[in-house]
Amino acid sequence: MWKTRWTRYGLLLGIALGGFFDGILLHQILQWHHLLSLVPGVTDLRAQVLWDGYFHVLMYLLAGIGLRGLWREHLRQAAMQGRVLLGALIAGFGLWHILDSVLSHWLLGIHRIKIDSEVPMLWDISWFVAFGLLPLAIGWMLGRNGGPPQRRATAMLIFLTLLGVSGGGWALRSPSDQPFTTVVFRANFAPEEIEVALKKLGARLVWADPAMSVAVLDIPPERRWQLFRHGALLVSGTGVPAGCFNWSTA
Repeated sequence: MWKTRWTRYGLLLGIALGGFFDGILLHQILQWHHLLSLVPGVTDLRAQVLWDGYFHVLMYLLAGIGLRGLWREHLRQAAMQGRVLLGALIAGFGLWHILDSVLSHWLLGIHRIKIDSEVPMLWDISWFVAFGLLPLAIGWMLGRNGGPPQRRATAMLIFLTLLGVSGGGWALRSPSDQPFTTVVFRANFAPEEIEVALKKLGARLVWADPAMSVAVLDIPPERRWQLFRHGALLVSGTGVPAGCFNWSTA
């Protein structure tokens, strides 16, 4: 199944989608853990949220490499098979959860699926089977039983592109029932400077940690981008690059 370049690119894209699924569902929606939840000394909410952002940037890079490779293979008129490509995508999704379980949960111990559970290993194993082994097996069977080359490879690539972009984009939007904006500020940005910036932007402070490194604001959506000009590293509801790479101005 993995003998052709386009199946390997499909596998890589599936890994990225698995990472998006993990980060969006477990880090943001359910909030069962963050990337570095169990790392000693990393207890600051600002640091946890920031590393979650870096994790999504990595998934974007993997998805971009996979999509670019698939498109190049299509232009080379490679004999791409829709069913096999779908199998590679599903297998990659499962492979991500297997790697995450083995490395992050059991070897490195940087987080668990549900860190506040009385039996965290039960959650780890259940997730490992349901979202790791099962998709990997399904993807492998689809790849082995693929039929003749499909003429709709272009449609499949467009679908995968939309799926990858929408999966990453979903991580950037605020929940539909949440009118507020969450902001992570630079470590060297003083609370007094933050208060001045919020007053200038007409934003109302709803909540903040004692150091004001993480704040929840009531601010018009069209003004969110302006927060990056006032010390913000991450701003919910905006694009990843401007927030995650703003650390270079610190």
